[in-house]
Amino acid sequence: MEIQNKATSLWANFFKVNMVQIRTFHMTWFAFFACFFAWFGIAPLMIIVREELMLTKEQVGWTIIGSVTMTIFARFLVGWMVDRFGPRLTYTWLLILGSFPVAFIGMADSFESFLLFRLGIGMIGASFVITQYHTSVMFAPNVVGTANATSAGWGNLGGGVTQLMMPLVFSAFVVGFGFTNAEGWRLSMVVVGIVIFVIGIAYFFLTQDAPDGNFKELRAQGKMLQKENVTGAYWQAMRDYRVWILFLIYGASFGIELTVNNVAALYFFDYFDVDLITAGAIAASFGLMNIFARTLGGIFGDNFGSLWGLKGRSFWLFIVLLAEGLALMLFSQMNVLFLAIPTLILFSLFTQMAEGATYSVVPFINKKALGAVAGVVGAGGNAGAVAAGFLFKGAMDWNDVFFTIGVVVVIASFLSFLVRFSPQREAEERIAFEQAQMDVLVYKAENAKAAVMNSQKMIAEATAILEKK
Repeated sequence: MEIQNKATSLWANFFKVNMVQIRTFHMTWFAFFACFFAWFGIAPLMIIVREELMLTKEQVGWTIIGSVTMTIFARFLVGWMVDRFGPRLTYTWLLILGSFPVAFIGMADSFESFLLFRLGIGMIGASFVITQYHTSVMFAPNVVGTANATSAGWGNLGGGVTQLMMPLVFSAFVVGFGFTNAEGWRLSMVVVGIVIFVIGIAYFFLTQDAPDGNFKELRAQGKMLQKENVTGAYWQAMRDYRVWILFLIYGASFGIELTVNNVAALYFFDYFDVDLITAGAIAASFGLMNIFARTLGGIFGDNFGSLWGLKGRSFWLFIVLLAEGLALMLFSQMNVLFLAIPTLILFSLFTQMAEGATYSVVPFINKKALGAVAGVVGAGGNAGAVAAGFLFKGAMDWNDVFFTIGVVVVIASFLSFLVRFSPQREAEERIAFEQAQMDVLVYKAENAKAAVMNSQKMIAEATAILEKK
């Protein structure tokens, strides 16, 4: 059976945290925000780390690759785990275990040990899969694209905030408390690790797996796929060519965002001769677009879906991915700061909209193995980042690397036309979408009726008072 009682509205109920769907939405985006912040917390401090550990350009490139490589395997595994154990327990343990390499990276004293910790930190990037899974099981088809895009976008916002905040945290330790540079960046990461650990505990107590309860209870009631069948459904999803098309597409969007998060501060520091805090602030502008850009991708995905069905969602994905590639090619040609910054923001807008558009399609590929699909597609983002990372560690100038990646993204956009659905599936989803829309209208009608009755009561009370006088 499909999970029931999904929320049909996000914004109308946005502050109703007594609703488990809304409370879970807020916990998912906040947990992902913290994970993203921790995942790339070291990136804006790499200027200091590079100097202290005497890292070469090639070694810096390997750390970029290492930070996203482990996440590929973690996302595959987590995709299977959320289907089997539920998002609540999976997220809790990922946050708790992931907090240790985040806090302990300060023990690194060489390139090898630093790379090892970067690999360990990479596993918290799998939090994205759980975030998308958890919002997908909580929200109905008419709003699932918006919910997915918003939770992921606000989570990705951590990649921008960390570029801005970590240099300030570092400065507080060095300037405010008198620690050395070497001690400052290490203590900064310890603070982040502690925060991740605490959020893991909170996730366990403040969420549940689905609107009607946790997976263990729902399976006992026969309301969802049993544990024993999860692995079979996982491999069935893995054999679906559309999953791998979306794997490549997500590599061309989220993979590029991960790469830019890793290299932006260094790029502006080296190529535009700005200081550490300025480089971090400029890099932050790229990630901060997540506050609305990815949400727009999901909103338009839902709107295209309402007009043209599932094929409309795929076509919207093509549009924004094509625009992303063209914008990146334009950014690569900018050699003065006042032109580079606005083109970076334009590129960021389309990149994050493409990510939101991708995950407005993902929930409709295979509902019986949603975790598997979300995990594989999410892993594609990291695979794209690894591939791009190899270009940045080579001899090619970084602006030429950006142009090359832009060309690849343009080519990848045409893969969107291969994500197709059967007429039967289109019809089923159309019915589900219209039912969700009907539920929204009923909800609004009930609210309007309650408001009218309340007004009538107030008028009657006022009339009674006047008559007494």
